[in-house]
Amino acid sequence: KFNVVNPDDIVNEYGADALRLYEMYMGPLDQVKPWQTDGVRGMHRFLGRVYRLIIGEDGNLHERIHKDATASDEIIQIAHKTTKRVTEDIDSMHFNTAIAAMIEFVNALYKEPAVPNDIAERLTLLISPFAPHLGEELWRALGHQESLAYAPWPAFDEKLLVAQKITIAVQVMGKTRGTIDISPDMDKDAIIELAKNVDNVARQIEGKNIVKTIYVPGKIVNLIAK
Repeated sequence: KFNVVNPDDIVNEYGADALRLYEMYMGPLDQVKPWQTDGVRGMHRFLGRVYRLIIGEDGNLHERIHKDATASDEIIQIAHKTTKRVTEDIDSMHFNTAIAAMIEFVNALYKEPAVPNDIAERLTLLISPFAPHLGEELWRALGHQESLAYAPWPAFDEKLLVAQKITIAVQVMGKTRGTIDISPDMDKDAIIELAKNVDNVARQIEGKNIVKTIYVPGKIVNLIAK
């Protein structure tokens, strides 16, 4: 009936990687999914973001990728969470959620002033089963002469999946006056003491008696002062 989309036309316009990625991103393999060419464009844009994250305008490795760069605790956590998610989703053939996790990973990396080589390599390996052509190009740009097919799959550390720091709000009489960063295993009394010493909080409670302290673990400290 000539009412189908010719995959050759899609490959010619957007590339085989974008087509592969979109087909896996459409949803669970056991469900019927409508074809939308806009979805291919979306995957093509995402691959472009991955490329520009690692490759600069001059075609060489982007200046943000640096072997001496230090990854923040947040990026390390996201990297290991993404690795776990993609690894498990590939095994269970939930490709759409694996791609969603990588999109979040890339968004987080764009917020960083510098990205260590090992983080860029991890992203490249994770995306390579979905976009093998792009994966090989980025792998070569990262200084590898041999195909990434010979590189081991990245591992994840369960200990690094837990947030190293949690940001919680500090309130005085129910109004937010600041925030503090705490570790998940930090003692309640230490958290409250830290909250009292936030500059804006200290000004609000100066000369007053704290009659009640409300602590919601991982969320807020609320100081009731009179």
